[in-house]
Amino acid sequence: MSHRNAPLTPTGRLRLARCVVDDGWPVRRAAERFQVSHTTAARWAGRYRHHGAPGMHDRSSRPHHSPHKTRIDVEAQVVRLRQEHPIGPVRLAARTGIAASTAHRILTRHGLPALAACDRATGEPVRRYERARPGELVHIDVKKLGRIPDGGGHKALGRAAGRKNQARTGRGYLYPHTALDDHSRLACTEDLPDEKAATCAAFPQRATAWFNTWRDTCRDLGTGPRWTRPWRPQTNGNVVRFHRTLLEEWAHQRPYTSEAERQAVFPDWLDWYNYHRPHTGIRGQTPASRATNLSGQHT
Repeated sequence: MSHRNAPLTPTGRLRLARCVVDDGWPVRRAAERFQVSHTTAARWAGRYRHHGAPGMHDRSSRPHHSPHKTRIDVEAQVVRLRQEHPIGPVRLAARTGIAASTAHRILTRHGLPALAACDRATGEPVRRYERARPGELVHIDVKKLGRIPDGGGHKALGRAAGRKNQARTGRGYLYPHTALDDHSRLACTEDLPDEKAATCAAFPQRATAWFNTWRDTCRDLGTGPRWTRPWRPQTNGNVVRFHRTLLEEWAHQRPYTSEAERQAVFPDWLDWYNYHRPHTGIRGQTPASRATNLSGQHT
């Protein structure tokens, strides 16, 4: 493929070269006729003399000789270290005595993905998935969140005064329980007093009633829970990522003077998340737009 700014295509180069070589035109006349420089016309005429019509195509710009190319054994060492240890170009460069940019190019050349795209435990590339229909898979998780003492914590009062107020009024925790639909990212969240078995077991019953895509409990539908692997939040990644959004955009979004003040704005925030907030994980759509939404209903 010719460069987009090239004045001649391979066909035009061949016509120019034949004018010079076959028809005897002076190089300068051919250059004026085809509106290129004298040196360009001479170059294509010379290639035509030596290589014929096939010589009119672009050549690779790759050099014939690379005296400073990284040695094969060093390149193999970079690849081996990257496969054995979860380290990036900077640390690979320090271990192998090359530049970090060189280590990065080696990794790219061998198709080794960035660490951010790999599973931390196995080093394997993370394979994203998404269920095809709402209600096909619902992620459930619990987040432990420190309560804000009356009068405010360290964000509202400063670190010293916040600690003193916290010691006087007590801290305590609240536990947002979330059920999140894999396809739509629609979320049902409740702030509950603990994460004990009875509390966790009762939450899916209420979440089931909230999700129109579930008509009955798991027992009635003949489905059952699928447990995540221990210490592998990636297998429940959607709801874990939702809890991070919840902390950033609601729980820690601004200094609150009490837990009651923070809880008062939560319903509006959850409504905004479900029905108005563009979700980057589903190409800018809102969660509610991907769920079953009959006229006059919201799931």
